[in-house]
Amino acid sequence: MTPAARLQAAIDLLTEIAATPRPADGVVQTFLRARRYMGGSDRRAVTERVYGLLRRHARLGWWTGDGSPRERLIADLVLTDGLDTAAIKGLFTGRGHDPEPLTASEQDLARRLSGQPLAPPDMPEAARLELPAWILPHLPLALGDEWRRVVAVLNTEAPLDLRVNALKAGREAARAALAGEGIVAEPGPLGPLALRIGGRVNLAATKAFREGLVEVQDAGSQLAAALVGAAPGMAVCDLCAGAGGKTLALAGAMGNQGRLVACDISQGRLDRARTRMRRAGVQNVTVRVLDTPGRRWLKRQARTFDRVLVDAPCGGSGTWRRNPDARWRMDEDRLKALMAEQDALLLRAARLARPGGGRIIYVTCSLLRAENEDRIAAFLETEAGQAYRPVPAAQVWAEAGVSAPCPMPDEATAIRLSPADHDTDGFFVAVLAREEAQDTETGAPPQPSP
Repeated sequence: MTPAARLQAAIDLLTEIAATPRPADGVVQTFLRARRYMGGSDRRAVTERVYGLLRRHARLGWWTGDGSPRERLIADLVLTDGLDTAAIKGLFTGRGHDPEPLTASEQDLARRLSGQPLAPPDMPEAARLELPAWILPHLPLALGDEWRRVVAVLNTEAPLDLRVNALKAGREAARAALAGEGIVAEPGPLGPLALRIGGRVNLAATKAFREGLVEVQDAGSQLAAALVGAAPGMAVCDLCAGAGGKTLALAGAMGNQGRLVACDISQGRLDRARTRMRRAGVQNVTVRVLDTPGRRWLKRQARTFDRVLVDAPCGGSGTWRRNPDARWRMDEDRLKALMAEQDALLLRAARLARPGGGRIIYVTCSLLRAENEDRIAAFLETEAGQAYRPVPAAQVWAEAGVSAPCPMPDEATAIRLSPADHDTDGFFVAVLAREEAQDTETGAPPQPSP
């Protein structure tokens, strides 16, 4: 593809992203699958341009008045690439696969922006930081004086992390398998099964991936799964399993021994999880859709699980490096709805953990106190929450066997991971232990119903 044809492909892709409520990464994958004629370098050039435009969305919108994808691209060519009007006209020729020639208003836009900085001093702070204005008051509360530093990192590209499937390989064996296919992977941060790859690769085309040696999973997400403390022989419930990323990690930690139940309200997500489980060689997972029969079944499992993972639906602010468009899909009404859902999930989990040491592990990929510390505090004030106590972060960290030092102070009762400090997605993990005594007659929690 010519440079101009790549620009037209970027316009087409941005138009599709703007026209659908789906996350950008899914739209990008569909777009590329439908254009198999695009070579690897073309795909990289188009996706890098598009993700760059998404990361500069607010700043470009301030200049263009929330202009069309085409206008934003023209503004980006001037403000980011430093092209003048003549150079842009040389790309927008309308010949072959080139973009259509510039209109008079587009030429005026290019001339007006020539020589201007992308973020001038009079630009509002929210636009300059690529944030929706409503979230600004929340960030200092959660992140303190360092919040702008964290936001700056959120506007950069995230690394590609893999988790080695402990059911099939160790880390060095997986590295060797990837190296045999020309992919260099280095040990990743925080976890003994984490690998990190520089640059973009087509992992799905590798034998290592197809045979289940590795899965794509952010290092912070891997650590969150490790902090569950799942072990062989346990009974574990993944209450919001989704497509199964953390479920797979839990199965590996359990060595396929024990009882692992993956629940979700979406049949489609659980179907994708089943596909991943087959590839990974997972054998100890029962999948439950939380429709009406599924919810009745779950009620019969009260007080039977050693660990209940609540990987709660959240605003996803900790993942904005990977999903730069997601910040524009959130608002305060959506935040309030998520908080109510998080509260309900904690109450449901409280019924499932066994007395005498069962644990709830509450996880979000959010940076906001409203979805993290505030939800734990609210839960502990409920009648159900009176049976639980927070487990010190240092204790949870030590029990997980993480070689790196715990990043939290000694008095902390939850763990926060930051893109700025740990080079992972932003994660919050709080572990709550149920203190009620076990059944006085048997010394054990009730057994689950079939």
